[in-house]
Parts: sequence; C-alpha cells; structure tokens
Amino acid sequence: MTDLILSPQLAAMSPSATMAMTQKARQMREKGRDVLSLSVGEPDFDTPLHIREAAKQAIDDGLTRYTAVGGTADLKAAICRKFARDASLEYKEDEVIATSGGKFLIFAAMMATLRPGDEVIIPAPYWVSYPDIVRFAGGVPVIVETTQEEGLVPTAEKLEEAITPKTRWLILNSPNNPSGAVISEDRLKEIGELLMRHPEIWVLTDDIYEHISYDASVRTLPSILPALKDRALVVNGCSKAYAMTGWRLGFGAGPAELISAMVKLAGQSTSNPCSITQAAGVAALNGDHGFLKDWTAAFRTRRDMVVEKLNEIAGVSALTPGGAFYVFPSISGLLGSTASLSDDKAFCEALLEKEGVATVPGSAFGMPGFIRLSYAASTEVLEEGLSRMARFASELG
Repeated sequence: MTDLILSPQLAAMSPSATMAMTQKARQMREKGRDVLSLSVGEPDFDTPLHIREAAKQAIDDGLTRYTAVGGTADLKAAICRKFARDASLEYKEDEVIATSGGKFLIFAAMMATLRPGDEVIIPAPYWVSYPDIVRFAGGVPVIVETTQEEGLVPTAEKLEEAITPKTRWLILNSPNNPSGAVISEDRLKEIGELLMRHPEIWVLTDDIYEHISYDASVRTLPSILPALKDRALVVNGCSKAYAMTGWRLGFGAGPAELISAMVKLAGQSTSNPCSITQAAGVAALNGDHGFLKDWTAAFRTRRDMVVEKLNEIAGVSALTPGGAFYVFPSISGLLGSTASLSDDKAFCEALLEKEGVATVPGSAFGMPGFIRLSYAASTEVLEEGLSRMARFASELG
C-alpha cells in the first residue's frame, strides 16, 4: 500500500488537547474506571424545551432541504436582531453568516483573509484552536503573554509591542476560554484606541461566552468603539448560552465583503448549517432567555466553591473568573515535586491515571504551569473531583 502523504499544513496541526483529554476519559470510563471529567467545555444543562420543540416542528414541517449557504432568511433576521438587542450593533442580512459551529466561522475568516506570512496576534491564555487555525491558513500566530497579576487579560501596551508591518488580525476572547477572565470596558477602550492608530489591523472578537458572566458586564469591542465596526468580525454561536454544543450552530457579523468571502468558502466545504439546527437557532435567539438567570446563578455557586477549594490546596493559586464556566489555576507550586511531574501535561496525565480526574494542561492554551477545570458539572462531581485532586497533591510531598 502506498504511504499516505499529508499536506504540510495538516502535518503541522496539533490535535485538540481538550478533545484528547475528554476522549481519553471516555475510553477509561468505558473500561470500567471511575472517571470524573472536568475537561469538557459544554454546559451540563439540557437544551431549553422551546428550542427542542422548534426543531421537532421543523422536521414535521419538512424543513429538511438545503438552505442558503450562509443561513436561512429567518435565521439571519434573528441574528441581526440579536446583535441590535445585545450589543446595539446594526447589521444587514448580507453582513451576517451562520456556520456549522463557531469554530468553522473562525476558520473561514482566517482562510479567506490570510496571506503567507501574515501575523495574527493572540493573547495567552487562548482557546486551543486559534494558533492551529492561523497556521493552517498560512499565517503566523504571535502570542502575547498575560499574567495572573494582570488578571490574565492583555494590556494595550503588550499588544502594541507585538505589532509589526505583517500584523493582519488581533483575536480577542472575553469571557475567555480557558481562564474565564473578562476584559473590562476600560481595557477594551484602550485596546480599541490602539487599533484606531493601526487602521491596517482587523479584530476578531470571540464572544461565545457573553451570556455567562457574573460580576462584570460583557461588552464587545465594536459596540464600545463603533468606528471599528468596519474592520471587525464578531463571532458568536448557540453552543454555550443555549446548551446546544452538539447542534453545531455558529454565527457572526462583519463587513459584507468579508462575509461574502466566508460564504464562498463555506459553499465549497461545509455548505449550509443543518436546516433543523437553524430552525432551533431562530427559536433560541428570538425566544425567552429567562433560563439564563438560573443557569448563571448555578454556575456562580459552583465557581465560588471550586475557587475556594482550589486555593486551599498548597501549591495551587486560582483567580476568580468573571465569566464562562472554567477555572484556570496555577499549579506551578506542585510541579517538580517528583521527577515525573515536570510540567502541567504530566500533572494532568498523572491526575487522570491515579485519581480518575480529567483536566486539561495549561500549555495547550499557551500557559504552561496552569490547568483548566470546567465547572459545567454537578456540585457532587465537582466536590468529589476536587477532593481527589487535593489528595493527589498532598501525596506529592
């Protein structure tokens, strides 16, 4: 058999660390191991009933055919209303797009705009897929580090130091995956003013966790500085706010020329998002959002408990996140305690093997010495998982 030769772009791509840990935990569970997964990035709530009912009705109504590549007229209208309602941003239907998940939306934007060697500034910690998507599209990810002292959010000063004549995009993600950090309005203004001085740079603002926030309101950059709207792509989706991760529906808004290019790419790759999912998305965006108050309250209670218990473990330091459903503690005080625990990846692997607790190493998010825990799990699972982690840490000494 002839050996398969992979493309250079694919050969340089790393598997998703979050998916890898979740899959490993699933395999161990299938073999009978008692495994608690704190690695998965999805709400543990059911998709709200009115959304599920809309999907069932769409099937009964025969809405099972191809749609326009960028989404149905009803869905595009709902997306436009959503941005006007939540961010005071007015878009026309040719300025919005629906895709098969938010990940493809980002992929399409990078593939449609990057030339070989173009640079994309990505603050760390970052969602695991950003750098690989940029590299696959021929670009160069430029990582800007943050610190716990800075709240794990980027400063305008550090971002400006990373700008070169090749800089094409800046990617912002708030609330952040993996840290849950929220970029304050004042900090966003500073970053926006920086971008105003560099009109050649576009901004992709990934707002997928906007509705899961606690102590601070979440703003998107173009709503704070409307002058940036003409070179901004606002990325969102139904996965997190509506517990629709498996439905695969992302959506975004930006200049019509960019959206048209992304639609062209989707037309030759994924084509339209699932027609039934789109009908469910209309119900999600247009329907009652009252459930979010209860969900956020539950997440807040879990967050506070997780942060408190993590900070009780010697060698662990965790900030209180302002949004999303992750905590991103530093475990640097535990590394090196044994020869085998030299880094965060070894820590996560050992924690999974010995205690059956799945987490994700911070190095996957550009921050070695940290780990990500998801608190999108029941209180009982979280308490047991943290108890096991505390036991694991105590035995290292």
